Amino acid sequence: MKILCVLYDDPKGGMPKSYPLKDLPKLEKYPDGMTLPSPKGRDFNPGELLGCVSGELGLRKFLESNGHELVVTNSKDGDGCEADKHIVDADIVISQPFFPYYLTKERIAKAKNLKMAITAGIGSDHVDLQAAMDNKIDVVEVTFCNSRSVAEHIVMMIVSMVRDYHNQHRIVNEGGWNIADAVQRSYDVEGMHIGTVAAGRIGLDALRKMKPFDVHLHYFDRHKLPDSVEKELNLTFHESVESMVKVCDVVTINCPLHPETENLFDDAMISKMKKGAYIVNTARGKICNRDAIAKALKSGQLSGYAGDVWFPQPAPNDHVWRTMPNHGMTPHTSGTSLSAQTRYADGVREILECFFEGKEIRDQYLIVKDGQLAGMGAHSYSKGSATGGSEEAAKYKKK
Repeated sequence: MKILCVLYDDPKGGMPKSYPLKDLPKLEKYPDGMTLPSPKGRDFNPGELLGCVSGELGLRKFLESNGHELVVTNSKDGDGCEADKHIVDADIVISQPFFPYYLTKERIAKAKNLKMAITAGIGSDHVDLQAAMDNKIDVVEVTFCNSRSVAEHIVMMIVSMVRDYHNQHRIVNEGGWNIADAVQRSYDVEGMHIGTVAAGRIGLDALRKMKPFDVHLHYFDRHKLPDSVEKELNLTFHESVESMVKVCDVVTINCPLHPETENLFDDAMISKMKKGAYIVNTARGKICNRDAIAKALKSGQLSGYAGDVWFPQPAPNDHVWRTMPNHGMTPHTSGTSLSAQTRYADGVREILECFFEGKEIRDQYLIVKDGQLAGMGAHSYSKGSATGGSEEAAKYKKK
């Protein structure tokens, strides 16, 4: 079979010759008891850079030794990109949420051999799920592989934004020492009201990680958490996003992107938030309206916006979120730490091994199966597509 793998660019200085840490902590299970990915083999050392082109997710030896063809590219946007040339006869396409190959209806129509789309990570909204269902293309992802990585990133962003760390760090780098300038937007997190939109694996873990800060915790979710969990964390449940954002100082967004959540945080929703609140969005950029966020930061309705996700990705160089005031943006790195890369590379190999051997893929990994939403897909997504407008990614120019 032909496997097309779309990965992000190599480091500008070339692949690392050594790494800061010699090994990774040994983990066997996730908090809910689900075991980590368990492929039969592994052709890399844990902690290596795997998510870039030269890293190849550690797949080449495994695939080629079994007679398959592997094409790895970072050329994924614009007319004539390498990915578009190869998808026409590819059997499997692998892409990452951090550097997504937007598998639109038009691309799927050209991919006559395509049987499966694998997300090396979590979040498969870069695939037109409706088109995948209509064309009987299975969609799978490595559920839970980097959820805890993202939750750590959320905590980092909340504390960094509220304490105004970015500004203080900038002052030091510029040779300054004006303490008044450094603290005029700095507050304690303690005592604040923190709420998550969705309390799945990431949202719930973020709440758990924030509890030691002595904050008040809130959540909205389509699925109410067990009473025991609400009691453990002293959680307040809200039946609507609007109800929750009215009382929260910090709102963290952790829901999947699909037609029901696209542009959820628009002018109207942001106007219902507490004046001066913060938003942390590590879910998907399109859940927040681009211009509404920038306008709210300029007016002071929002005190800060820390986002790890953009739309499209890579974001065009003139994307307003790059230059808006009081932001803490990162280039979708929350789920691709070296620790997470080991897990999602292992997960992709486990999925491929099962597929080639005709064995069942873990139900937790399934998004679309046999033309229907399945597994985690049935729990988290709705029918339809959120890939519209993704062609704007071609405007990004490397610097």
